[in-house]
Formats: sequence, C-alpha cells, structure tokens
Amino acid sequence: MIQLTQGGAYLLNGTEIVEDGADAAAQIKNKTGKEVPKSEAAKNTIAYGILEKHNTSGNMEKLKIKFDKLTSHDITFVGIIQTARASGLTKFPIPYVLTNCHNSLCAVGGTINEDDHMFGLTCAKRYGGVYVPPHQAVIHQYAREMLAGGGRMILGSDSHTRYGALGTMAMGEGGPELVKQLLSQTYDINMPGVVGVYLTGEPVKGVGPQDVALAIIGAVFANGYVKNKVMEFVGPGVASLSADFRIGIDVMTTETTCLSSIWRTDDEIEKFYEIHGRKEEYQVLNPGEVAYYDGMITVDLSKIRPMIAMPFHPSNTYTIDEVNANLKDVLHDVEERAKVSLDGAVPYSLQEKVVNGKFMVDQGIIAGCAGGGFENICAATDILRGSYIGADGFTLSVYPASMPVYMELIKNGCAAAILETGAVLKTAFCGPCFGAGDTPANNAFSIRHSTRNFPNREGSKLQNGQISSVALMDARSIAATAANKGMLTPATAFDGEIGTYQYHFDANIYKNRVFDSKGVADESVEIQFGPNIKDWPAMGALPENLVLRVVSEIHDPVTTTDELIPSGETSSYRSNPLGLAEFTLSRKDPEYVGRAKDIQKAEKARMQGEHPCQAHPDVKPVMGVVKKTFADASHENTGFGSTIFAVKPGDGSAREQAASCQKVLGGWANIANEYATKRYRSNLINWGMLPFLIEAGDLPFKNLDYLFFPGIRRAVEEKAETIEAYRVSVEEGKLLPFTMTLGELTDEERQIILKGCLINYNRVN
Repeated sequence: MIQLTQGGAYLLNGTEIVEDGADAAAQIKNKTGKEVPKSEAAKNTIAYGILEKHNTSGNMEKLKIKFDKLTSHDITFVGIIQTARASGLTKFPIPYVLTNCHNSLCAVGGTINEDDHMFGLTCAKRYGGVYVPPHQAVIHQYAREMLAGGGRMILGSDSHTRYGALGTMAMGEGGPELVKQLLSQTYDINMPGVVGVYLTGEPVKGVGPQDVALAIIGAVFANGYVKNKVMEFVGPGVASLSADFRIGIDVMTTETTCLSSIWRTDDEIEKFYEIHGRKEEYQVLNPGEVAYYDGMITVDLSKIRPMIAMPFHPSNTYTIDEVNANLKDVLHDVEERAKVSLDGAVPYSLQEKVVNGKFMVDQGIIAGCAGGGFENICAATDILRGSYIGADGFTLSVYPASMPVYMELIKNGCAAAILETGAVLKTAFCGPCFGAGDTPANNAFSIRHSTRNFPNREGSKLQNGQISSVALMDARSIAATAANKGMLTPATAFDGEIGTYQYHFDANIYKNRVFDSKGVADESVEIQFGPNIKDWPAMGALPENLVLRVVSEIHDPVTTTDELIPSGETSSYRSNPLGLAEFTLSRKDPEYVGRAKDIQKAEKARMQGEHPCQAHPDVKPVMGVVKKTFADASHENTGFGSTIFAVKPGDGSAREQAASCQKVLGGWANIANEYATKRYRSNLINWGMLPFLIEAGDLPFKNLDYLFFPGIRRAVEEKAETIEAYRVSVEEGKLLPFTMTLGELTDEERQIILKGCLINYNRVN
C-alpha cells in the first residue's frame, strides 16, 4: 500500500523511480543518456523552482522568502495586527485576507467575538486588506477559491495552510512570521529537504481523500520521514484524482509535520481555476526530466481501504476493517494510549461502545477545510440517500466549507437529501475541528472528517471530569456509518452508486458580502476596539544572566499545542494576552500558571528597580549559592523567570499563543529533547524565549528546581555552541553543572531573543 525508500531517490520523466545508491548514476545515464549530478537533479523538483523564485537572499541554502499573499482567521489576526501596529504598520504591503471562521458563533464571552470581527473589518479598511464575514467560508476554502495561484506562495497563521494541490506552496506559521511579512521582512529557513510522494493506481469506490491521507500519516509521522520537509506529489496516480480529492489529501499533510506541500498540475487543476473564474492563475507544474528527492513515498491508491485514526492522534491509524475484526485488541490499545494522553485524569474506556460485537459510535461530523468540500458532501449524500440516521442518540452534522459550496448543494438537491436523513446542515465553521462546536456527551465517541483528534478537540474538559473522544474518518465512511445508525461501517460496504456532480461556483456570493479594499489603505478609518482587545504587556530584553525555575515537567512522547494552550472556548480570549494566559497548560498541568506567576513576581520587582528577594523568598538563598561561584551575579544583571521541560513539544496547531502565553507569565525558555515542528520553535524565538535542547536521558533537574545560566546573553551574542547551565542546590549549597544547546539560530533570531521579543526588535520608539 505504502512504501518508503531508505534514502534518496531520483524520478525520471515523472514516471520512473531510481533509488539512490552506488549504481544510480549509471542507471540514470543508461535510461536518459545524460549524466546528471545529484546537486543539479535536486534543482529539478517543483518545490525548488518555487522557492528559488521567492527567495531574496541569493543563497539557496539560506532562504529569505517573501510570500505573495497572507491569510488569517479571527483567533489569530487580532494579535498579529496588534503586534504589527506596535512596530509602525501603516499599510498591508501584500494582499492579506482576514477570515472569520473560528469564533464565528459569537456564543462565548459576551461581545468579544464580534468585537474581534469589527476590529478585523476596520483594519482591512484602514490598512488595505480583505475581510470575509462569519459563516461565508472557512479560511482555507476561501484561499483555494480566491487566493491560490500556480507557482505562488501563501503564508497563513493556521497550521493547515496547504494549497499544494492547486500548485501553490503554502505554509502555516505562528502570527509573528506574518508580522514579519507585514513589515516587509522575510521568512528565514534553511533550504528544506523535498520528499516525493509517488502515486500510482486509482482509488476504489468508497475510498476518499481522508483515507489516503491517514494511510500516509500513519506511515510517516512516528519516524519523522517528512518532518520539516516539503512533500511533492508526483506520479501517474495524480491524474486519477479530482481537484477536490487532491485538496482533501493535501490539507492533511500538516499532520505529517512536513513544512509544506506541492503537487504536479494538469488539466484537472486548470479546470478548477476556470470554474472559479481565475483561469489565468493556472500554471503547469512538473518536475524536471531527472529530479532528485531526499526520500520517496510510493502510494498505490488502488490498495488503500477506508481508514480510521483512533484517539488521540491522526497517526494512530487502522483500516476500519481491522478495527471491526480486532475490536478487543484495538480498543485496549487506545485505552492504554489514553493513560498517557489523559494522565489518568479521568476514567476512560471504549468497551461499552461494543454492542452485540459491533462498535457503535455516537456522533458523525463532516466539516471544515478537510471534510466540507463539495465532492465529499455529494458522495456522503449518495451513500445516505434513502436512509435515516434514526431517533436515538446518534447525530450527524454537515458543514459545507463555504457559502458557494452550500449554494451548489442546494441547487443540485444534495442539501435536501441530507436533511431528509435527519442530519443537520450548518454554515461554514471550524468549531468541530478545534473543540468549539458539536461537543458530544461525556464518554461519547465521535467520528469526524476534520483535521485532528487530539484530546479535547471535541470540547471535553478533563479538569471537570468530562471526556469524549474523536476518531478521524472520511466523509464516505461516516455516511455509511450514519446509514447504519452509528454502527462503524466502511464505505466500501456500500453497494449503490456514488455519482459525479458538476460544480458551479457563484462568485456573486463573495462580491455581495466580502469587503475587498483592492489593496487601497484608508488611514482615515478608525480601528474599532472592544473591551477584551488588549495590547501586549511590556517585555524586557534578555539579561546578562538568568535564574529560571522549572515549573512544569512533561514526559509524554509528544506534547501538542492544544495541551500547551487549550483550544475550544479559550479561543475567545486570543485577543487578550493576559486573559488567555490564565489557561496555559490548564488541561495538562493545572499548577503551571500559579507557579509561573509566583516566580514572575521576582522579575517584576527587578524591572521596577526593587530587590527581587523582597518579592519572592527563594531569591535570596538561590542567589546566595550562585554568588559563591559567580560573585558578579546580582539582581541588576540577573533575570528571574520560569521554564518548562517537555520531551517533544509543539505538535499540531501553529498558534503563537502556545509560546506567548508562557512569555507573558514570565517564561524565558523551553527545554526539550527536540521540537515537534519548526513553527513552534519559531514561535518561541519570536517571543524572545530560548529554545534549549538537551540530550534525551536522565534529566539533571526536576520540576520546581532552580537553574542558573551565567552569561546567557553573551552566549547568544557570540553564538556559543553549548550553553553552560547549573542546577542550584540550596540544600547542598552548590551548583551542579550540565550543558545544553540552542540549535541553529539566524542572526535575526538571535537579535529577537536578545531584544526580548519580536515586538521589541521592531518597535518604533
């Protein structure tokens, strides 16, 4: 079904793979009549060509990228614009689209959601942007319909910013990276590796894009095969897939931890642009005659079968047939995983879901940027047609990804057919994907064609003893399950016809409702602020030395951004840095906030010119031990704050708040064995936090210990290869040494850390 090469591979004429090895050069010469050095073949990928056109550094090993367009939604754009305003923003220099698809229900926190929306509308007018009102489209569907273009690059403040199927290399990052683009700065990365995804065959009836995506994620997530690399989809199997099918696979590449994605394009993609009235945006994209990839994933589409990602990660994959055939073993495995994911906070069992030997689910959701596409919903309709979901506890909700998609479902009759089954058809909304919509009952099991199934992504609250869980499936198998009133069923069991529907895009829906400044800024427009919209608090520069207290210690194999700062109802506070910070690690380590704020008292006192020992009783004995060895250390040159340790933090969302919330609570660093994603590490750096790395093994410290970092500012300035650190043992009256590293940092990143954060780095005095 899926095979991975052990090393790199060459692709010849887009159709033949030659694995890298001692005889690879000879094979290539024999087949093509040419000698093509690996270094030259690596330039023949689609990804290389697009990156080269957008790189401003003149050095393809050290990229400085300028994007063509930007996009954000209503739980990210307030903080981004506030940060850019603090740095002197006067106009959006490139097209910037502000969508409103996350807090669009305006259901939590009084007026604050709509206040954020009005902030966005007035900023679009003042700075020359585009404003998409609530319920019109989810962020990524609007980008596909209106922003994507062949050979273009788009940066979005959402991790699922992926438009590779349309020939657009897109990346999801934390807000500070968009701020840099708004200030005409660059996105700085080393040239990423490029991994080919070679598709052959065509899917069998009942298999959808989520099935293909989950199969790939299951094969590459744990081994890091594509981590921080670009996935390039090639091969003859691409032609067997519709544009919507390709889009459905592409959006899920985020869950592999890759950096971005790109696909070869053809007539099918040209037709997509023509349907959307933007045929001029189409570009033919293919790898060169001999292209070299850093790895190759071969996918036989004909062998993919309906998949399910069981709780609590998209990589926890099985075929649905495997689950049904091995219920006892699979459910036991999930329950064992839950002990790690849930920290034993609540009882968790799936055994009660087995009724007469069949697995019964409680809820189905087809939604968002992954599930809400036109073809997914039409296929689900055909499978459901003539069936009824029943009058018991099982529910089914369907969210078209945009109003144009919704309109076409009404016109072709699919909307009526869905409603007749007892399902509910709702407007474009991302809530079911991040825990702010369709929260099921306690202990319920939800199947969703959405992007993630981390703990709490369905809205449960461990701290209140509430737990439900999500499995990811394709819309087709969700429909087959719904037709069986909740009995887990693969869509390949459906023996009826799944039709092909022609899509017609109605551009008037957006023309009549979306505000588009056409890039014209109007400085006379007053920005509308609500009472919840707060400026970022003052943040100091990196001091000469640091004393940090470890205030959380997490040994899970991976820590998601959802665990660092919860999603769901907390999203209403994204425009209030201090208000949101109160939720930091609340579902993973409820003691974190109190501990961080406790040691922060010392730094606040120091910043106000007071002696920190008057604010915190630990300062005097800790500094007493420090001064035995480092006599020059004092409260004038030594900062105080907190840090956390996590094995591998930052999987999942691009949300900058996973880092900024720690920062506003006095965090100066993270310590990790590795960082799950490039974007989380970038968020730390942009908020002035040190991204320490420590080798895996026994830690030289534990939770609540104090750590001392002498000369940390100088170490950053002078690009020290290792960081000298000490555990402060007050009991023994001595410092216990250990070393860490910071990994590679650009000169700009070092300056951001030294200044204390990106705001300070760019601040207009």
